[in-house]
This record gives sequence, structure tokens and C-alpha cells, in this order.
Amino acid sequence: MSTAERLPPGEAADAAEALRRVADNVRRAVEVRQDVLDAVLVALAAEGHILVEDLPGVGKTTLARALARSLDISFARVQGTADLLPADLIGVNVFDAGDSQFSFRPGPIFANIVLDDEINRAAPKTQSGLLECMQEGAVSLDGTTHELARPFVVFATQNPVEFEGTYPLPEAQVDRFMVRVSLGYPTRSSEMSMLADNERGDRVAALRPVASAAEVLAAQAAASAVHASDALRAYVVDLLAVTRSDPRVELGASPRAGLMLLRAAKARALMEGREHALPDDVQALAQAVLAHRILLGPEAVGETTESVVADAVKRVRAL
Repeated sequence: MSTAERLPPGEAADAAEALRRVADNVRRAVEVRQDVLDAVLVALAAEGHILVEDLPGVGKTTLARALARSLDISFARVQGTADLLPADLIGVNVFDAGDSQFSFRPGPIFANIVLDDEINRAAPKTQSGLLECMQEGAVSLDGTTHELARPFVVFATQNPVEFEGTYPLPEAQVDRFMVRVSLGYPTRSSEMSMLADNERGDRVAALRPVASAAEVLAAQAAASAVHASDALRAYVVDLLAVTRSDPRVELGASPRAGLMLLRAAKARALMEGREHALPDDVQALAQAVLAHRILLGPEAVGETTESVVADAVKRVRAL
């Protein structure tokens, strides 16, 4: 099958244009680095979920709100707290005395974009309520499976420096997020611009949708149709193998990490206007997709998962 048969002419260009409009609209309200915004849009196009881990007050929630307002889709926000229950996320069956039967009342997880703010403040039983949602795009309750909306993106935030009253995400939960990004502090000029713009009100509230749900779904379909060669798949597999054999690592990148990395690379190729993914796409996204999935051993003092990924990229030769 040829590349043209995989991806109809013009489809890639239309999808890339829709994603560019979203990026431009988000930047109207949020001071965000280009690589961070690219990773967020890659996850959107690749049907992945996003974890933003950073200090308080740098714009994590604002970025999620700006992305949601840039799209003509439903949005729900959940604040992570210790008393948040799984039913508060996924919904509950309620007995209707008039009909003498139970009816399902869906929770906020049925929105297209779900912001789970400070996800690590929710108890483990509540965090686990997201596992099926994020992996299967569905909710099972009392023997019935309810399909979630499409597109569906979980945008979670957490604070890496405040640990009182928090529950660290288990590896199985972290592995469900396609990308993890950090915003960092803005540059001096960006921060001055932010101060001036926000004197006149909430810039996010002024945003209007620039892409429809149908355009997002079309971009996702186009991204999945981008061509990936056997050599590129072998490159991804070799990267994963190096993280698993690294002596500093207790838990290397999982097979799911490879699937996520390949899907992300294809989405990046789409955003770049290409109908085929390259090793450059894999390398550009390796940190965002792999670093949070790696667990260092107790003897790896002073090391970081980012350095493990960087070393893997250096060691593995793209064919």
C-alpha cells in the first residue's frame, strides 16, 4: 500500500493547519515554550493524555483551559482532593423511584477534555478510577460498559515540590500518560507581557474556539495514517531496550511506551507537514514520552531519568 493510499492528498495539510490554529490561539492567552506546546498538540493528535508536572503558579491549569477553549468540545475540571471518590469522576447509578430502575448519571470523565487538577492529591482508589478510562476510552460500572466521548484527553497537573497530603502516582498510572511536560518560569520579557495582558482580565476567558471536534478527530485519523517504516519501528524498540538494560534503571520503558512514542512521532510528522515519520520525530519526543516511565534504582544517586533517555538516544543509531 502506498503512502498516498494511507493518507489522502490534502488531508495531512488540513489537519496540520487545524493544529496550527489551535497553537496560535493558545499562545494568545498563555506564555508557553514552543516545545511544550508542540508536545501537548502531539498528544492531542495522537489520542494521548498529558501530565504537566511543575511548580505552583506557572500556568499548568491555564494551559489546559486555553487548550479546551480553543476547541469546540466539552470540558470538565476536577480538583484532586483526599475525599474525592471514583464515582465523583466516572458517575454513578441512581435509583429512579418513578421508573423503579437504576439510571446512569455520568461524571465529568465523559467530557472531551478532562482537567484533573493536582491529580496526586486524590487517593489511590480515585486515581485507579482513571485507569480504564485512559486506556480503553470507556467506563465499566455494575456490569455495563459506557463509551466515553471522542476525542478524549485527560490533562492532569501535579506539583512536584509539595508532598504533604499527596499520593504519588503509581507506575501503572503514570504509564497511561503519553507525554509529561514542565512549563518552567517564563522569560523576563514573557513575564512582563503576561503581567500587562492580564491586567485587563482573564485572557483565557476571551478565547474562542478555532477548531471543531470533527477537525480534531480528522487530525487524529490523519496522524494514525502517517507512514512509519520497519526501520523506524526497530529504532524505537532499540531505544526501549537500552533503557531496560541501563544499570542505573530498575524499571525501563514499557512496550506501551514504544507504542506511545511511535504514535507521537507520527503526530509530530503530521504537524511538520510530512506523510512519513522520521528518527528526528522520535528523538524530539523521546524525553517527553519516555522519561516519566523510567524508574531509577536505589543506587542511581544523582542521576535522572532524563539523562537515561538522553544517553539512550546517543547510543542507539538510527537506521
